[in-house]
Amino acid sequence: MTPSTSSGTGAVSSGTGAVSSGTGAVSSETAAAPTAASGDVVVDVKDLFAGYLPGINIINGANLVARKGELIGIIGPNGAGKSTLLKAIFGLVKVREGDITVNGESIVGLKADKLVQRGVAFVPQTNNVFPSLSIEENLQMGLYQNPKIYAERLEFVTGIFAELGKRLKQRAGSLSGGERQMVAMSRALMMDPSVLLLDEPSAGLSPVRQDDAFIRVSDINKAGVTTIMVEQNARRCLQICDRGYVLDQGRDAHTATGRELLTDPKVIGLYLGTLGADEGH
Repeated sequence: MTPSTSSGTGAVSSGTGAVSSGTGAVSSETAAAPTAASGDVVVDVKDLFAGYLPGINIINGANLVARKGELIGIIGPNGAGKSTLLKAIFGLVKVREGDITVNGESIVGLKADKLVQRGVAFVPQTNNVFPSLSIEENLQMGLYQNPKIYAERLEFVTGIFAELGKRLKQRAGSLSGGERQMVAMSRALMMDPSVLLLDEPSAGLSPVRQDDAFIRVSDINKAGVTTIMVEQNARRCLQICDRGYVLDQGRDAHTATGRELLTDPKVIGLYLGTLGADEGH
């Protein structure tokens, strides 16, 4: 049984259009990539090239490192390849060059079930629950590879999303957009992943629900889950992440801590606008 549109077939908005070079991408030289000890690195993306169509790359030499326990934010203009990068990590977009390792082992070319076994969990932007199933059944689907740990993982998940524990029998299709996001993230957490990949968790939500989504992401990370989040709401993303990557034309144009990016004049001018400047001071 699969959701109405599986994560492998959902449309990708971020990889459909190239970004004009006139935007003047911020040089990555101003903030070197982290050099954590290998034992501390959970995800390591090196010189990645990936795309959907033969001969056309959306990701053009991207690099990314996520250490254990970090919350990483990926921001950038529309068409920069943000969602495509996440989907390349989860094996939904063909990798043509470069490497992706999780806990020191390459995962390039692995199918979704093998990636889950390696500790990679992915929550797509839309169509990310089984609407005809109850909340409880959705969570059980997240543990199809290891159902014996259901009680243990349910306790962990409802510790973060207490509301779900009171509504386990409710059909997921009757939930609001924000509530569905909670179920989707909870299902992904059921397998105790090494890294959680979130594709625009605030997309399509009301302002109040958007704030709640960011609070929940922060709560997940504080519970010890390494998290990589793509977000169009760049300002809010940078406020909660440990480090951020600015993606432009499929490359990591700039990386620094979230707070540093919020106050960087070039990042503000190109990607955040006056709203970023106001929040940064």
